[in-house]
Amino acid sequence: MLSHVKPLRGTVAFEGTQPSESERGAPCPSISIVVPTLNEAENIDETIGEIIDNVYRHFTFEIIVTDGGSTDGTCEKVQQWQPAHPVSLIQNGRGGSLAEDVLSAAAQARFSIVVVLDADGSHPAPSIKALVDAVASSRYDMAIGSRYVDGGATVGWPFYRNALSRLGAALASPFTDVKDPLSGFFAILREQLLDAGTRAKGFKIGLETLFAGGDSLNVCEVPISFFERQKGKSKIGGSQFAAYLSQLIRFCKGTSSFETLQRFSLVGLVGFFLDLLIVASAQTLGADIMVAHIWGFCVATVCNYVAHAHFSFRDRPKGGMQLQRFVLVGIMALAMRGGAIATTSALGLPMIVVLVAGIIGGGIVSYIGNDFYVFRGGGQHAAKTRWRMATVGLVCYVVALRLLYQGAIDLMPQEAYYWRYAQYPAWGYFDHPPMVAWLIWLGTAVFGDTEFGVRIGATLCWLVTAYFAFRFADGLFGRMTAFLTLLLLSVLPFFFMIGTVTTPDAPLTAAWAGALYFLQRAILQNRPQAWLRAGVCIGLGMLSKYTIALLGPATLVFLVLHPMHRRGLLTKWPYLGAVLAFVLFSPVIAWNARHDWASFQFQGSRRWAFEDLVFSTPSLLLFIAILLGPVGLLLGGAGAGRIALLSDRFDFRGKEAFLAVFTLVPLFVFTFFSLFHSVKMNWTGPVWLSLLPVMANVVETALSRGTMPRLLAAVKAAAGGSVLFFAILFHYLALGLPLVGYTNGLRGLPIAWEEFVSAAEDIETKVAAETGSPPLLVGMDKYNVASELGFYSRGRTALNDITSRNLFGESGLMFEFWQADRSFKGRSVIMYGVKEDSLSTDGLPEWFESIGPVERRTVYKDRAAAGQFFYRIGYGFRKPSVVPGWSEARDRWRCSRARKSEQHA
Repeated sequence: MLSHVKPLRGTVAFEGTQPSESERGAPCPSISIVVPTLNEAENIDETIGEIIDNVYRHFTFEIIVTDGGSTDGTCEKVQQWQPAHPVSLIQNGRGGSLAEDVLSAAAQARFSIVVVLDADGSHPAPSIKALVDAVASSRYDMAIGSRYVDGGATVGWPFYRNALSRLGAALASPFTDVKDPLSGFFAILREQLLDAGTRAKGFKIGLETLFAGGDSLNVCEVPISFFERQKGKSKIGGSQFAAYLSQLIRFCKGTSSFETLQRFSLVGLVGFFLDLLIVASAQTLGADIMVAHIWGFCVATVCNYVAHAHFSFRDRPKGGMQLQRFVLVGIMALAMRGGAIATTSALGLPMIVVLVAGIIGGGIVSYIGNDFYVFRGGGQHAAKTRWRMATVGLVCYVVALRLLYQGAIDLMPQEAYYWRYAQYPAWGYFDHPPMVAWLIWLGTAVFGDTEFGVRIGATLCWLVTAYFAFRFADGLFGRMTAFLTLLLLSVLPFFFMIGTVTTPDAPLTAAWAGALYFLQRAILQNRPQAWLRAGVCIGLGMLSKYTIALLGPATLVFLVLHPMHRRGLLTKWPYLGAVLAFVLFSPVIAWNARHDWASFQFQGSRRWAFEDLVFSTPSLLLFIAILLGPVGLLLGGAGAGRIALLSDRFDFRGKEAFLAVFTLVPLFVFTFFSLFHSVKMNWTGPVWLSLLPVMANVVETALSRGTMPRLLAAVKAAAGGSVLFFAILFHYLALGLPLVGYTNGLRGLPIAWEEFVSAAEDIETKVAAETGSPPLLVGMDKYNVASELGFYSRGRTALNDITSRNLFGESGLMFEFWQADRSFKGRSVIMYGVKEDSLSTDGLPEWFESIGPVERRTVYKDRAAAGQFFYRIGYGFRKPSVVPGWSEARDRWRCSRARKSEQHA
């Protein structure tokens, strides 16, 4: 359930002597102030005194202290206030919850407005008036004292307490827009509070009321300063946290009774043993792990469905789409199970452990999916809440899926190439800045030189991207749009992949998202210091990929079109942000200065001035379609149309202008470039971060108005289809699929590269035995083959004995630099390629005293042919007198190194 929430700004806490409402002739609201207590003898006198001091001039009031069974004299102290003040005491006894204590007091309250605050002195009594005024105005049903809106603060809490509080608020965000839903300080209409009474448990009565009120409850948040208690002991502990989680589960309409959980567990246990029996039997009969685990899963899943429908969830209503939902959850569970099996197998664990891990992994997804989605409870959430819950579920599933499969799928050649970066730490590289190398270095330092170690940085970058994208959309359009932005970020192809594989696009996208968020705060919200954070993000982005520099001209264009924000340029903050970005990027500048500006020329002047003229705009459009997918194109078109409709042609301003400019300016640059040069698929990916909030807001508008059902159905289908596609793809890459072979694995998907290297090393061993010395291994393309040889040969073949086609005067990117000072004269060379023609060029024999024929070898993965490669052996390497096509970049590098050596000498 969602609540209409508005922050209440500019509130004034009254201090000292103020004229009462009655003295001004205005009606005097009457309020009942409920103070729940449990062993607060050290604080109760001060709390009651402060309440009276701050309300007696403004309201007719009563104070109801509702005690949960104090044994320290709290009740006796309250009774001392009763003769002279409107204070009453309700003793509830032990065993009840705080929520039940508050409701018992509300049931006996005399007045229509109830204020609830803690007795520990944490809540500022002067803020009571602001809360009551908001409710008494008839504009709001509830006013919450909030720590997390502008002007609010938490004073005296250590970091971990703040972090836990923020986490608790985040867990409640699917059910309310309130930023501080766990606040125990609020004013509310008495009947609204009592409406939550039949279901309220635990200690978060405010959250219970927000959920019970749903869309009809109008809520505002009043900024307060929350203070840590000075006396006594906090009651917050493990039992309260467990009660809070139970409260959230109940909101989700999940397992509603321990009996249901027992029935589900019994069915799951029987299914577990049946599954294990079938898998073990299939393997005994000769089936491989992939076939065996799929057979076991399918049989056990069908049995479980029948048992759940007629036993585990027999008290749940039956729906027409129940079977379809079950199939969807089943495929997701199968993919998760495959990831667990692949990961545990890669770790070399015993087969029984592998099988149990897989069954448990799939079982967790099956349990959550069946309980909350397939056999969901009878009560229906509001549409927006359902979408929020679906977003949370999909995000958790996608992140877990990545983590499980990242260590079980072979590295893509690009990842292996960037891993090679990390073996040669530097402030810059020929074709990219160093951030991707730093991420891989950090991941492999912790998790070793494994696929997971290389890729964990991508997941961390995606989480950073998700955080900033959520905050960015929340600041522009509100919490619901932020959730839908997160949904799109999880399922659109580009954003899914940047969280899976480690390339420069992963840190670039994270930095781009952060820069957009802080630029929006600096420009639209007029927060000057946000310029500094934007500068940090752009500087980090420049350490990832140079294209983030396009945010600079986009900012200038927006300020030109939006004159009211130009005054920010008259302050120091934008320029300090630019200085920060420059300082962070300066190591790359220094590296380029020492290496004849090699990287800047490769990414800049060479691309613009020296590449062949090619009209590639159609390719750019095709790449955009692939990056966004069908639903991205649909919503992107709708979002662009909405911006056009909302923006006045002669007065282009506001958040729509901001999003349009920060999308169109970088897109214009890429489109202009495509008129004359070839483009790459991933270039425009981060640009769509600016359009995601508009795309998400299109969906929110359709939900709010109940319009465009076909659009909503298309988004649902595309989101589910996208997740299923990637789940099945991961399973295929790691374990395979029944009746689906490996087609051209080495030249397409990352399949069997480890097996390829194993076969290549067999050839290397034979040549070493034949010649008496280790041969040089050469990948006959820019970097793909050589990079895979380097990664999967680690510990057996020295990286110095692996290089690329740069050996023969062709482009090898960084391999030209890594091997620039070495001489391989007289060495035996094994050349590997995935294309036969890469080994059969006419000029190749000139590099050797003798050379063998091109030979072919097939690579097998799990006894199935997964691809083929070609190799050729050359003996007595020598450099020809004329070297056609010798790399200019390498010549510059060598000249530079020679000059430095002479100067040093």
